[in-house]
Amino acid sequence: MKRTLWLLWSAISIAIASYYAWSLVGPKPEARQAFIVGAASHGHYQIELACESCHSSAFGGPEVLQDACMSCHGAELEAAHDSHPKSKFTDPRNADRLAIIDARYCSSCHLEHQQEQTLSMGLTLPADFCFECHQDIAEERPSHQDLAFDSCASAGCHNYHDNRALYQDFLIKHAGEPALLSNPSLPITNHASLMAANLAAFTPTLSDAQMMERHPAHTADWLASAHANAEVSCSACHQPESETAWQETPEMQVCANCHQQEQQGFFAGKHGMRLKAGLSPMTPAQSSLDFHAEAADSELSCGSCHEVHRQDRQAAAVEACLDCHNDSHSQHFLDSPHGQLWLQAQAGDIPAEQAVSCASCHLPRIEQKRNGQMIVSVQHNQNDNLRPNEKMIRPVCSQCHGVGFAIDALADPQLIRNNFSTQPSKHVVSIDWALGDFPKHTTKDDE
Repeated sequence: MKRTLWLLWSAISIAIASYYAWSLVGPKPEARQAFIVGAASHGHYQIELACESCHSSAFGGPEVLQDACMSCHGAELEAAHDSHPKSKFTDPRNADRLAIIDARYCSSCHLEHQQEQTLSMGLTLPADFCFECHQDIAEERPSHQDLAFDSCASAGCHNYHDNRALYQDFLIKHAGEPALLSNPSLPITNHASLMAANLAAFTPTLSDAQMMERHPAHTADWLASAHANAEVSCSACHQPESETAWQETPEMQVCANCHQQEQQGFFAGKHGMRLKAGLSPMTPAQSSLDFHAEAADSELSCGSCHEVHRQDRQAAAVEACLDCHNDSHSQHFLDSPHGQLWLQAQAGDIPAEQAVSCASCHLPRIEQKRNGQMIVSVQHNQNDNLRPNEKMIRPVCSQCHGVGFAIDALADPQLIRNNFSTQPSKHVVSIDWALGDFPKHTTKDDE
């Protein structure tokens, strides 16, 4: 009897162990749910089933997690001119600070699967952590004497990793600016002239000619696109390798063959981070934000925003966003001052260069060096400047608005919800303090 019970217990134990082992290493990531020790933060919950994205090795200390953090966020920190780089804490002169906060590791401040203590920005330290190193700040800056210890990162003044938008020299330089400056001038593609030129210059291959004859509407859209202008034909996407079969729906990698930088930006944001982690594409249903019910199961890829044959940047700039997003900020866009400029430009009442779209702020044009020359491209990581939102001040807001107005606007949650349809209800005094007779707190440039 005992032997029978022992055999039964062994069989059950082996079955349970086999089940969990298969769940962990099997082909269905959804089966790993049982191994998650707690909810992931707002920034990572989309990829919490791709355990190997962070836990790349079962061995090793915090260095393993640090490497995982930097593989995704290293370029962002470098571009931000990090105010608290690792080198500051590995300096022997600051060794005493490591006993308080070991800021050599991201996980010291951003510990995943700790939802009960996770604050905004994925912070898992008490919000007054700045006080640990800056207890004497009131002695250096009289303006800070009566401030709460947990207000540094919530008063619209400081960002732990990047303070460029709020350096004293920068604030002084832009003091007294009016709320509205001028609108940026952005290049607009003339589709009609492109179509005429492309039709005259293009010589199709046999397979291209057959497809163009079979799909005249798609051909008309394609002829007015940047693809046709660059002589990227049907077969270039639908049959990228001559020996492969014709693909009715080309894979996303076909886009990446020419648009590698755009793909990297897409993978870095929430739209594409699941694909980068080897999971199924992101869908609105997997997000905690508000979306239109009919878009809930739409899988996000390049074609989600860019109509596959036209590559219509105008549709991608607004329509693609509003087709999915149904939060208060998105709902108010078309009625907001920004949205009215967009509608006026679409109606031809103002120059297209004066239009302000969703993409103007969330997918801004950036100037960077590529292949040895400076070019203007679109930032395809829509989360790049969202959190903290002060990151928008330099590259986006200050192109049209005074810095003081931008700081006040971004510090007003209700104003953000109504998509900046009214005036800021609060005033952030950072510029006022910067103009006071207090010691400078930066050695950075004020560009």
